[in-house]
Amino acid sequence: MIHLDFPLDLKDVSEDGTITGLAAAYNNVDYGGDVILPGAFTKTLKGRKALPMLLYHDQRLPIGVWNSFEDTAKGLKMTGKISKATSTGQEALALARDGALSGLSIGYRAVKERYTEEARELIEVGLHEASLVAIPMNERALISSVKDIMADGKVPTVREFEQFLRDSGCSKSLSVAIAAKAAPLLRGEPEAKADDDMRRYLELMRA
Repeated sequence: MIHLDFPLDLKDVSEDGTITGLAAAYNNVDYGGDVILPGAFTKTLKGRKALPMLLYHDQRLPIGVWNSFEDTAKGLKMTGKISKATSTGQEALALARDGALSGLSIGYRAVKERYTEEARELIEVGLHEASLVAIPMNERALISSVKDIMADGKVPTVREFEQFLRDSGCSKSLSVAIAAKAAPLLRGEPEAKADDDMRRYLELMRA
């Protein structure tokens, strides 16, 4: 099971528990080097009327159901409803509306893929569930969180950076992938060919 996260705006969560969010962005290379192509979910979601809504990808913590899937130019848009019938659902709704649960993360598997020099392209994806999470793996959350460990101007080691990402909720494989891209800059290698986006992130973190 692979996880992919996206930010969730407060306006996307209504008082009655209805929630809307972008579950997958198309033609956007993520930190793990994957890019989901338009139409990747068409076959696996055909005829599907519901998808589990979990908290932190924990199957023991169902909080509602996703019941609408729409392909847009930006990606897969999903709408569902957080159930207020359970205390977990009530707490999740309150946290989401307060901004404490600020991300939407999908659990999926690659059904059909191909590799290019730039990335792994996901042609067909099997979507298993979509969860609410506290720390989405997106640019805004990454910069805000990492500023905490660089507040005194000290640049962390690659190992410290990787461990920080894992402590923040990233999977081991994703943490390793991000740390690997940042490694040349973290080590202070002046001529290293580091990832342009990661260079920009680290420059913003130091600001």
